[in-house]
Amino acid sequence: MNIHEYQAKAVLKEFGVPVSRGVPILKASEAEAAAKELGGPLWVVKSQIHAGGRGKGKFKEASAGDKGGVRLAKSVDEVKEFVNQMLGATLVTVQTGPAGKQVNRLYLEDGSDIEKEFYLSLLVDRESSWVSFVVSTEGGMDIEKVAHDTPDKIVTFSVDPATGIMSHHGRKVAQALGLKGDLAKQAEKLVAQLYTAFLAKDMEMLEINPLIVSKQGELKCLDAKMSFDSNSLYRHPDVVALRDTTEEDAKEIEASKYDLAYIALDGTIGCMVNGAGLAMATLDIIKLYGESPANFLDVGGGASEEKVTAAFKIITADPNVKGILVNIFGGIMKCDVIAAGVVAAVKAVGLKVPLVVRLEGTNVEEGKKIIRESGLNVLPADDLDDAAQKIVNAVKGK
Repeated sequence: MNIHEYQAKAVLKEFGVPVSRGVPILKASEAEAAAKELGGPLWVVKSQIHAGGRGKGKFKEASAGDKGGVRLAKSVDEVKEFVNQMLGATLVTVQTGPAGKQVNRLYLEDGSDIEKEFYLSLLVDRESSWVSFVVSTEGGMDIEKVAHDTPDKIVTFSVDPATGIMSHHGRKVAQALGLKGDLAKQAEKLVAQLYTAFLAKDMEMLEINPLIVSKQGELKCLDAKMSFDSNSLYRHPDVVALRDTTEEDAKEIEASKYDLAYIALDGTIGCMVNGAGLAMATLDIIKLYGESPANFLDVGGGASEEKVTAAFKIITADPNVKGILVNIFGGIMKCDVIAAGVVAAVKAVGLKVPLVVRLEGTNVEEGKKIIRESGLNVLPADDLDDAAQKIVNAVKGK
């Protein structure tokens, strides 16, 4: 789960992390009061969307101007002008794709006198399962570009969970960024604060880009991107309350209500599979035979008929879906439960596209019998290869 920059900074502030003062703006009428509250003389008006590259982004609407999604204002009137231009407009960045994202929230923040810009992030190392730091002197840039062009300017290290964060970790960050004296002490304190926040809130990723040194000699987090482990959200109702569903796909929101692992894709074949590994293999073989999947959907190992029905409804709600492939290998998940769920869903929402069902494993004969006796126009498949070829051919009208 992702949250907006202003929300991420509020979380960081709980742990003593230095951030600029700011005020979120949800309506244009709030702009003047927010600007006067901060006082100026320099304000930063920031679009709040779940995508990076906002500063270099472009608005689709000519009325929004051409100054990007992050703008410097030097008067209250200019703040009001920018807010009126940006709120409700569609911002296109390198991460949104050509469709862009509508800006429904802005963040008005104090301007900063920047001396230097750095990059700092924390994430979970998949190999070691330890929290890792990624540090670079090249702040304000895409870290992927830095990694590609100048990998020597990136320093990474992991923190042993047995010891937790220690002074030498902070010193390592200070050394990597060339900070000395009081700034080195600030870096050591900041590293401990960020690590504590990362663990306490069950984050997946915390990115500070840029981390700045101000002309007043202070380290400050000028931007913050934060995402959380969805499996841990039951422990953090305060984090769940920050969720902005307008930033998410409606089908993914519906899937989360039933604890379904669903990700919308841009293909034509809807997939319902049990198990993430099998789901990935299903997506791959669909591509192999010349079509693209419309979604990743893992119903899990212990899905009920209700859950399967909900999954099927979510797939059929996608107007891009031209065919559906159900691929189940029954272990804990029984084939007859899947079959009953599919039949119930089809009877509830109808079936307007080809449907291929491949069942194997626990109660497979019972499942096949349910499908066979349902009277539905379903194409049975013997194995995954057969299933993929049949649904691709059906979608192509062969």
